[in-house]
Amino acid sequence: MKTNYPFKSFFGLTFMAAVMLSGCKEANDLWESIIPETDKEPTSSEIRGYVFYPAVQPATDANIAQLRVPSGFRISKFAGKLGKPRIIVAAPGGHVYASDREAGIVLMLHDANNDGMAEIIKTVANIKHVHGLTIHKNKMYMVAVNEVYVADLNSDGTLGQPRMLISDLPDGGQHPNRTIGFGPDGKMYLTVGSTCNSCPEPNPENATILRAEEDGSSRKVFAKGLRNTIGFGWHPETKELWGMDHGIDWLGDDEQKEEVNQIKQGADYGWPYIYGEGKYNPGDRPKGDTTYSQYLQKAILPALTYQAHSAPMGMAFYNGVMFPAEYKNDAFVAMRGSWNRSTPVGYKIVRMHFENGKPARFEDFVTGFIVDNNRAHFGRLVGVTVHADGSLLFSDDTNGVIYRVSRQ
Repeated sequence: MKTNYPFKSFFGLTFMAAVMLSGCKEANDLWESIIPETDKEPTSSEIRGYVFYPAVQPATDANIAQLRVPSGFRISKFAGKLGKPRIIVAAPGGHVYASDREAGIVLMLHDANNDGMAEIIKTVANIKHVHGLTIHKNKMYMVAVNEVYVADLNSDGTLGQPRMLISDLPDGGQHPNRTIGFGPDGKMYLTVGSTCNSCPEPNPENATILRAEEDGSSRKVFAKGLRNTIGFGWHPETKELWGMDHGIDWLGDDEQKEEVNQIKQGADYGWPYIYGEGKYNPGDRPKGDTTYSQYLQKAILPALTYQAHSAPMGMAFYNGVMFPAEYKNDAFVAMRGSWNRSTPVGYKIVRMHFENGKPARFEDFVTGFIVDNNRAHFGRLVGVTVHADGSLLFSDDTNGVIYRVSRQ
């Protein structure tokens, strides 16, 4: 079902009317020209927004058979009927772990006979709203909305009793999907999304990436102005931190584009006032006497962008040995898929090419989850990880499947 939601501010000329009288470049120029720097002049815009959720189909053999991967690769089910698997991580010994936020559990999966499918599936932790997972120094770190836990990894893949390290992360609001990782510096990094689509946050830890010591102590804001960065990681060679941030909704079919950011300590990435390639957000004006132009001067703009509303989730740099050499040190990203757009986008796995240590372009890697002439789907993708054997695993929390991409 498609619904049209017009959003207006009734203070003068409308943006949509102006766009109809101009070309694309002129429209972009006009977009900024009608957003004044201060409250001394009226702001006016009209944006046509949509809600469109494709219908859901099961992950049947027929649907999976029409999934598309590059020549020389094959895709199959690693495991099914898992509930709602979200973030996934793989241990060096071959065990795979998946969080199920709704069920409040962490699953362990193991392909004991190396046939490409998990025969062993068991619950190894019960933590309310658990989402982000990472392995560091033979321990599993798990993050829920407010808490961070750690547990020992046993030789059989099970976990010891979880111990709480942090109990006071900010409340979730619109984006409760915390993720976690450890950097080359040995520090803990935590993503904390915004509580809203677009608003000034009263808690300075929202819309940030936090950094803490290994035991959770000395927590500080590492970078801010990040609306909802779920997938992030360090380039294997440069050790630079890269993340994909979700764009603001309700700015139209093609705004705001998803951002690829190099995350640097102390940097401000602009949300909620500046977005994309330096555009002003008409819904939120910088506080006090600060103008949009002044805020733009201190904001870090993205290194690369991707189709708006694709909803980037898990991200993993490829460090395995199964894929061809040209895949080494590129990143795979799960694009969950749109809902705030007239026609669906995302619903795929993409490859982010890095050249000289910097993101250069995207290309499709796994497609075909959108079926029935764009009216239905059978997978909204979340987690991505590289298995110990070099295959790529990714999760779908709609049909409870973890997929495996391998070489033929």
